[in-house]
Parts: sequence; C-alpha cells; structure tokens
Amino acid sequence: MTTRVQLPLRGRQAERRRVRSSSETGLSLSSAVLNVPEVSPGAWRRSGWVLRWLVATRASVLPLTLFACLFAGLLALPWSVGEATRLALVTLALLLAHATNNLLNDHVDYRTGLDRDNYFRALYGTHPLTRGLMSLAAHRLMILVTGVLALLLCLYLVRMLGTTALWLAVAGGFFLLFYTYPLKRWALGELAVFLVWGPLMVGGTYWAVSDDWGAEIMLLSVIYGLGPTVVIFAKHSDKRTDDARRGVRTLPVVLGARWSAAVIALLALLQVGLVIGWALAEQTWPYLVILGALPALAACVYRATRPRPRSRPRDYPENLWPLWYTVPAFQFARTSGGLLVLGALVNGLL
Repeated sequence: MTTRVQLPLRGRQAERRRVRSSSETGLSLSSAVLNVPEVSPGAWRRSGWVLRWLVATRASVLPLTLFACLFAGLLALPWSVGEATRLALVTLALLLAHATNNLLNDHVDYRTGLDRDNYFRALYGTHPLTRGLMSLAAHRLMILVTGVLALLLCLYLVRMLGTTALWLAVAGGFFLLFYTYPLKRWALGELAVFLVWGPLMVGGTYWAVSDDWGAEIMLLSVIYGLGPTVVIFAKHSDKRTDDARRGVRTLPVVLGARWSAAVIALLALLQVGLVIGWALAEQTWPYLVILGALPALAACVYRATRPRPRSRPRDYPENLWPLWYTVPAFQFARTSGGLLVLGALVNGLL
C-alpha cells in the first residue's frame, strides 16, 4: 500500500508556497513552452513580456492546436504556395485564439471567485492573478492584445476564403467566448473541446487549405479530436471534487469518479484503435506509426484504472500535484497528436 502524506485542504496552498520559495529559479523559454511551470515573484519580475505571455496562456498545451493544424494541412499535400500560406495563417490564428481562450478562462474564473481559496487551478502551475503576479488591468490588456491579433487574422481569412470561413469563425468564436461560462458549468465543456479540436479545427483547416471536404476528413478529424478530449476529461476528473463543491457541473461531476476515470481510458483506447483500423482498412501504412504511442497509452489507461488519492502520495512529484489523471493523459495526447502529424507527413510524401 502506498504511503501518503495527509494534508488538510487549507494546507495545500501553504505547501505549494513552500515549494516555490525553496526554488527561486529563473524562468526559461523551454520551461514555459514544455511545462506549466512554477514561477516565483522574483523570476516573474526578471522575465520579459514574451515569457510572461507564455506562462499566462499556458503555452505547453498549445501543441494540441499546432498538431491539429499541421495534421489537417498535411492531409492536403502537395501544397501550392497559396495553400501553404493559408495553412500558416490559419495555424497562427488558431494558436492565438487558443491562447485567448486560456486567458479568458483564468480571468473569468478568477473574477467570479472560482479560482480562489485553494481551488484546483490555483494549486498547479502559475495562475498570475491568484499569485498576485499581474493586476487585473494588465491581464485584461494581455487578453485584448492576444484576442485582437486573433480576430484580425480571422477577418483577413474570412475576406480571403468567403462565407464558409465566416461560419467556421462564428462557430469557433462561440466556443471561445462561452466555453468557460456556461458550457463548462453545464456539462458541455467536454463536448465543446471535442467539436473544436476535431471537426472545426482539423476539418476547417483542411477545408481552408484545400477548399475540399468529405467523409474521410470528417473521420480523421473525429480521430484527432479524441486526443484533446482525453486531456480535458482527465483535467475535469482531477478537479471533480472541487467543482462539485462549487456548483460547476462538468461531465465528470455528473458521471462520478468511477465512470469519469473509465471514460478517460476508453477515449484513449478508441483513438489508437481507430487509427490502426483506418491504416489497415485504407492501407495507409504510415499511420501505423501510432503504435509508438502505446507506452503513453498504457500509462494513461493504467492511471485511469487506479483511484485518485485524496492527498499527494509520498513518491509523487510535488510539482505535478494535484494533477493525477491529467499528466499521463496530456503526455498521451501530445504523443498521439505528434505521431498523427508524422504519419500524415510520410503518407503525403509517399
């Protein structure tokens, strides 16, 4: 039996502060891009605006959007110069839109009081508002600049591509603005993530690049969308107790601990199974590179079949707690997404 360190609810934040104060280290580009880092006030003050933006937008999750765009674009190989340009513009617009959504999520939850008083989001990584690293005015300015850049690129693409692009932009804007409230609180956040990273992002990017659409692209967009859905389901499962206490009815709150953990495993297995089935049925052998995700899949499924401990196990890294299901889920989604990109690249070149 695993020995656990029992911490009262009010002691969790004190422990996080102790960990931060004991590691007064500088903030690097790699830590901001690859992780959700702990940032001390001193390191924050010494950092430039680019690093602060990367931390505030949780840049480590942006690869899920980057991989979606690259996957969709590579499905349209070979490119003309115009098609490559459209792919670059769409990718940049969607990365900025994703960053804007992350900023809005933290801003709204902080303003409504959700992210205060030892709430789950305030206990991992760095929440600039709850940590007092940014003022509300500075945070609003960051949202405004990021959102306006995304909007300008979106308007340019609508002008370039026409009415269909407008409807795709409207649908994406709806989920961006209303994901935090009310969709996430009405057990619709997980479905929203699936629709955005699947049919909208992969399907929409493919259409923007190739001016084409079909059942094959719909299936592949669904397959990719399962990866980010695994991540959001795992994250909401990790904070299920906190959400239930505060009246935030995510789907894991509705399903309960046992079923929400089971769904994490099922979605991950479904994504890998569908890719293998697609590769065998269509003889698109490069997609069998997804077999490289089996170790990450096994880790994700194994964790999902174990009850989440009430407090951090002694041998569990302090910087990862209270993330439990989320860590292997994110590693799986980033691995499977990258391998789908590789498979599409090799298949397109062949």
